[in-house]
Amino acid sequence: MFDSPEDLLKKIRLGEDTSLELKVVRFRGDRVAEPKRDDLADDVAAIANTHEGVLVLGVDDKTRDIDGIEIDRLEAVERYIYEICNESIKPPVLFRSFRIQIPDSTGVLRAVLKIDIPRSLFVHESPGGYFHRQGSSKRKMPPEYLARLFQQRSQARLIRFEEQPVPGTGMANFSRPLWERYTTRSSEPAETILLKRNLLVRDESGGICASVAGILFCCEHPERFLPSAFIQAVRYRGTRQDTNYQIDAQDIVGPLDMQIMQAMAFLKRNQIVGAEKLPHRQEKPQFSVRAIFEAIVNAVAHRDYSVAGSKIRFFIFDDRLEIYSPGALPNTVTVESMPFRQVTRNELITSLLAETPIVESRDGVERGYFMDKRGDGVPIILAESEMLSGRKPVYRLIDDSELLLTIFSDTPREHQAN
Repeated sequence: MFDSPEDLLKKIRLGEDTSLELKVVRFRGDRVAEPKRDDLADDVAAIANTHEGVLVLGVDDKTRDIDGIEIDRLEAVERYIYEICNESIKPPVLFRSFRIQIPDSTGVLRAVLKIDIPRSLFVHESPGGYFHRQGSSKRKMPPEYLARLFQQRSQARLIRFEEQPVPGTGMANFSRPLWERYTTRSSEPAETILLKRNLLVRDESGGICASVAGILFCCEHPERFLPSAFIQAVRYRGTRQDTNYQIDAQDIVGPLDMQIMQAMAFLKRNQIVGAEKLPHRQEKPQFSVRAIFEAIVNAVAHRDYSVAGSKIRFFIFDDRLEIYSPGALPNTVTVESMPFRQVTRNELITSLLAETPIVESRDGVERGYFMDKRGDGVPIILAESEMLSGRKPVYRLIDDSELLLTIFSDTPREHQAN
């Protein structure tokens, strides 16, 4: 919104409304003193809860004068906004910031910080409670309004969340080599195909946005729009989850298929390779590569992407491997019935994985695409892992909000790092 300096200045001259909030910035020493942290958090959350809007820092909201921000202090103000959006608001608010110069009343160019805040997929709580925006002011939501908003947005998340529009995005956020993978079977215009495939969708106003699935598969950096859509991988020495024993760690980001392959690369460089003399020396891995591949694919394909602030966690220990996947089990599936049932939370994501070819190393992976639709994943995980270690993997549902898979390690006599 208001992308050019001219458009932004015209909007500022008209004053605040539902889509515009103006704030003057004051410093005390090296720290931002105004606007106050909690007040600004309430304003940002109110915009995200209501409608897409723009916050301009460096403009007096009463006089509409362009006070500006000293250029060498723009970074401090930007960091202030980041901390507020990520630490003072639950769940965190996604935003985009732009440094822009616009003229004051005397014609002198002054720097301001323009913050674009999209209408959120979530309902956000800030220090003062739950707010929405009415005209140029924020208002606390009445209980009945809040209940209705929770119901609307929870339904949007639960009913094909993967096909929901991601505010502030479009085809311009896609990488051509990535989206072309899903358009080669048709001669129609690319935008038409991507709309039919629900990688692009129309929002409430009729505009075209990227869907959640579109961002996950066709955007080089999905984490910019879906901050929790990544894998946190850690290798610990020994058997305890303790940062003092951390050997290797990586936040694995990027399109979903690339996350899977990066996670497999993390496993390859961190698992222990054992050796047995039978009578000739024979290497034996700590974990079944085929089983771990299936487990990571399942976690990526079936996790609940609507759970804000919760990522897949992939932990390797000397005696086991743990994969935490956000979300409860879909529909009526139970931990006991998982090996026998085929139910998915994300039908579009699983379909896309089933047609996405594996183009990197396939060591230990016995197929050409990331998924098949036969529902063999869990049986493979159980059988392959038990065959290697002699212990059956264990699935456990934690607080009905996170699925934990524990795969036990083989324990050969001699070990060496892979």
